[in-house]
Amino acid sequence: MTEPLADAYISALDAMRRLGPGNLHDKAGSAAEELDAFVDTSDAALRDYLADAGPDDELRLALHLRIAAWDGARPEDVRWAENTGPHTRARREVITRRLKVDEATANLFDELFPIADPDGTVVIADDWEPWYTAQVRQKRDFYWTHYADYLTERRGWSPEAVTKLDTATTHVVERLSDPTRKEPYQAKGLVVGYVQSGKTANFTGVISKAVDAGYRLVIVLTGTTNLLREQTQRRIDMELVGRENILRGIDLNNPEALVDVDYQADQDWADGRFVSHGAQPADIGRPDIHRMTTYRFDYRSLKQGIKALDFERFDRAKPLNHPDNLFRADARLVIVKKNSGVLEKLAKDLGAITAKLQDIPTLIIDDESDQASINTTNPKRWDDGKTERTSINRLISKLLGMLPRGQYVGYTATPFANVFVDPGDAQDIFPKDFLISLERPPAYMGAAEFHDLDLAVPLEERTYANSKEKAHVRLLAASDEHADLQEAMDFFVLAAAVKLFRKNRGAGSYKHHTMLVHEAMRTAVHRDTAGIIKRTWAEAGYYSPSSHPRLRELYERDLLPVSRAIEPELPTPDSFEELARHLGEAIRRISPKGNPVLVVNSDKDIEQDDLDFGQHDVWRILVGGNKLARGFTVEGLTVSYYRRDVKDADALMQMGRWFGFRAGYRDLVRLYVTRGLRDAFESICRDEEEFRAELRQYAKMIDGRPAVTPAQVPPLVTSRVLRPTAAAKMYNAVLVERRTLTKEPSSGYPELSRTDVLESNIDACVPLLVAAVNEGSLVSLRGTTQGFLGTVTHNKMIAALSKLQWAHEDTFKPDLAWLIGLDEDQIRDWKVVMPQQKGGRRGILRGIGPLSLHGRALDPTAGTPRLRGNSTSADRAGVESLKTQNPSSGVMLLYPVVSTEPDYDPGSVDEDPREVVMAIRLELPGDAAPSDRRPLAYRTQDSGRPPYSVLDEARAGVTGTPPALPRGAG
Repeated sequence: MTEPLADAYISALDAMRRLGPGNLHDKAGSAAEELDAFVDTSDAALRDYLADAGPDDELRLALHLRIAAWDGARPEDVRWAENTGPHTRARREVITRRLKVDEATANLFDELFPIADPDGTVVIADDWEPWYTAQVRQKRDFYWTHYADYLTERRGWSPEAVTKLDTATTHVVERLSDPTRKEPYQAKGLVVGYVQSGKTANFTGVISKAVDAGYRLVIVLTGTTNLLREQTQRRIDMELVGRENILRGIDLNNPEALVDVDYQADQDWADGRFVSHGAQPADIGRPDIHRMTTYRFDYRSLKQGIKALDFERFDRAKPLNHPDNLFRADARLVIVKKNSGVLEKLAKDLGAITAKLQDIPTLIIDDESDQASINTTNPKRWDDGKTERTSINRLISKLLGMLPRGQYVGYTATPFANVFVDPGDAQDIFPKDFLISLERPPAYMGAAEFHDLDLAVPLEERTYANSKEKAHVRLLAASDEHADLQEAMDFFVLAAAVKLFRKNRGAGSYKHHTMLVHEAMRTAVHRDTAGIIKRTWAEAGYYSPSSHPRLRELYERDLLPVSRAIEPELPTPDSFEELARHLGEAIRRISPKGNPVLVVNSDKDIEQDDLDFGQHDVWRILVGGNKLARGFTVEGLTVSYYRRDVKDADALMQMGRWFGFRAGYRDLVRLYVTRGLRDAFESICRDEEEFRAELRQYAKMIDGRPAVTPAQVPPLVTSRVLRPTAAAKMYNAVLVERRTLTKEPSSGYPELSRTDVLESNIDACVPLLVAAVNEGSLVSLRGTTQGFLGTVTHNKMIAALSKLQWAHEDTFKPDLAWLIGLDEDQIRDWKVVMPQQKGGRRGILRGIGPLSLHGRALDPTAGTPRLRGNSTSADRAGVESLKTQNPSSGVMLLYPVVSTEPDYDPGSVDEDPREVVMAIRLELPGDAAPSDRRPLAYRTQDSGRPPYSVLDEARAGVTGTPPALPRGAG
């Protein structure tokens, strides 16, 4: 391998960044000549280099990133793509042909740089006028390019992950208003991610592109705690703002001048891990970023220093947003917590600057936008014609009112509070322009890694290898809290020793190693908990061999077999004796000065260190409440011990700090949690996934217009019986028909106490049972799935569905209304599939059977016990071939479902089928799609009331056409 070859090809790739793929070897040869280097730029030489290069090689990464970007480019953005679709074999063939590489090199590219999955971002948006074109992005990409390079080179992001972030952030920025637009327009949107899934990376990318495009004031609202604000400030400073903008020309050789630099004690700053732009951006024709807040200091009144917030105009005859001024002006960045006093200071200072506020292109990023930002005052108490607002909501509305070019983008993992904001309140933060659901990122540990959401394997056959819950979740007993806490702490110590073992073998650095104990939000409880942990630590005998038998038993019973089952390639000691040599260092790092606990709350009476992941390594047991929730990333989190009871769904999800990225130690992650909390998390995760799946069905443009606008989402959510954070308002729209090709009302079944209704539903399904079991046959479906399969007419299916009763009248009503109107040209008949398990409970229903009784957990978010009726991924995959063979038929998956609770006794289902839920999933043929391709049809509820969600009864109720809302953006 030769360095000149890598330099030549990297230079060639840089030259093709904007124009697309060209003759790779010729451009590399030209670059080599400019470098005065002799380089063999043949296919064979390039293949030899790549064959020897590791995955982190600079040239290999550059090739991967560039090819991945070309793979994912939208056809409308690039002329060279020959109308091929993103992430397709046809697109890749265009790329390799234009690169003029031979077949062997093209094959090597396919092997090293496989085509990534298509963009999974879901966009629900109103009409918008495109302005953020490929030409704009290519011409102004300074901060974005440096940020993307940082993610690849410093944070180890894969090229596919960076490319997906590029696409997802473009979805956001292109729906903002053009900052140079003559008439101001204020767009409002919502971005929905997953808990601890990289939302900060997304909005940092959005900020980088927005500043490049001309936005000159960026305000980031970070939540309600200093801890989260500081973490966000440091992250954006390190990855986007950069050393030059932080130093602002300070002489690095002058110790006195360096005193005021935020990060002098930060190890990452000392190690050069803060991004560097190579020069002061303003010196090379790019905007500087002036920080109005620092790591330690939230926004303060500027007083005489108000000029720091002001904006210069080079041509004073033209407004700031004119291109002649805008692209020569620097940007201001303000990162503040949601505190009324802080926001009042910012609003006051903005009112004092000389620049005209109506000319300042502003981006407001609201992180955790469902917290504090929502107006929660009771409308019934408002005076006639006057809206009262909570303090933070009032101040956000005030900022938006002051800044006509202010764009508002909320970020959250729990979107229902935002969705239920009144769309008719023009000054509020309802996402009227766009609602974007981010895809689940690769390598993310979320609900699917802690819950067996759709696992068809019987409980008795589940292992560490096939059950995520069995591998990662440990249920806490109500009777012996001390023993549970001791085991969790023991595991934390063992995991620390394994990390040190892996570090010594070059398998990771493991800067932080933490355990989170969360039992209540009250500081008094934190103090008591810290005392219990200290006593337990002292009694555990970690400094003595007396603890080894207990640690050995846990290691051999839990840690070692799980690691071998799910991460066999990571180095893990084969025996406890091999691990034991690392225990001493692990214990010393966890318990400096004999104290393993770090309390993180507002209690000033407790002697506690600052939690600062930037300044030093943290290997401790953290005890806290709200400060360690809501967006704050607990670095190195490995063991979570969680007993806190939370009633609100969104609050519970936000406590899930164990979700996130665990590179190099995902096999060591454990969640110690009560059964009730486990079930509550699982239920909420299902609700979120169902909502995302629902949105995916509506995220289509039809004849150049959106199929569904954000304003139509509130009544849709209401009809799905999802539990919002507060009582939903009755919007002036009723969902009449839901014309989607997949229907699975899994959370809408009646309570188990309504045994008469459940039995009536069994009776309604008897004709389907007869068709599948008595008149059909037991068949093998794809994979190992078996099931009874029968056929019924469309009329017979409608008759059965019409008799089913639900938890709420509207649960299935819009679906049934549409199904009834389908004719035989749209759907010929229905295939009824009843999946059968190898083991598990079986029973006879109304003389038919025996049949598998599928176990499902109780829905803990319901007021009274209710079963969810979800299908499994194995069963859905199993009927794929059936759909292909019968393209004009609908498919029903039919499940008799019973509770998996340990004390549940199904009794004699044959004679008395109580508490058996008949659950369904329907998949319709493509021919059943509505001719106008509109998935929803609405009607107005009261023509005399303000039309919050849908404006025109005739258009919305008959054709489902979205309302023509005023846009004018960009």
